[in-house]
Amino acid sequence: MPIVFAIVTEPVAQGIVESLAHPGGNLTGFTYLEPTVGAKWLELLMQIAPDLKHVALMFNPASSPYSQLFFQSIETATPRFAVQAVMAPVHDMNEVEQLIATLGSKPDSGMIVSAEGFNFANRKLIIELNTRYRLPAIYPDFDSATNGGLIQYSFDFVAQYGGPIVSYVDRILRGTKPADLPVQQPTKFDLVINMKTAKALGLTVPQSLLATADEVIE
Repeated sequence: MPIVFAIVTEPVAQGIVESLAHPGGNLTGFTYLEPTVGAKWLELLMQIAPDLKHVALMFNPASSPYSQLFFQSIETATPRFAVQAVMAPVHDMNEVEQLIATLGSKPDSGMIVSAEGFNFANRKLIIELNTRYRLPAIYPDFDSATNGGLIQYSFDFVAQYGGPIVSYVDRILRGTKPADLPVQQPTKFDLVINMKTAKALGLTVPQSLLATADEVIE
């Protein structure tokens, strides 16, 4: 049965396809964020909260064994900002709250929410906890800022889910083999800043960052 996947991180590393250009087998589709985006997350978070000294990458090892790759990218960027990055594995929402409460008790701490299924499923609760404990955080999901998240940087879901995926399904139904359709990576990314949350956290958003944002929520 031909399969077109919509969100998969590192499909080659996970053994889902043989390569991006030549997926082989009966699967092809579209990737999620690439691990190199980790450095960009850190850069954006430090721009909006420049006094941070400690940043934690929160992830669930069961749903995102690839988060180590995001962390490696984050770690390579830490010398530019004189900040320490740590991996923060969690397994349930109790551990999430414990982590956020601990980080929130330290005024120089922030969080990067990893791009993975557990965090996506619980994103509204995670945002509520970060707001409660006044923790600056950056999110990878398309609706995080609209739900109160400080800042989000993600690929454009509408652009990827619209024409391209429909086109792949159409081509397969017309006889093209999935193995002949290369796996595509995101090409358009969105930066959204929630000014209300920034003000609540006592943060001043630089004009240079606002100028590059795709959307600013007042």
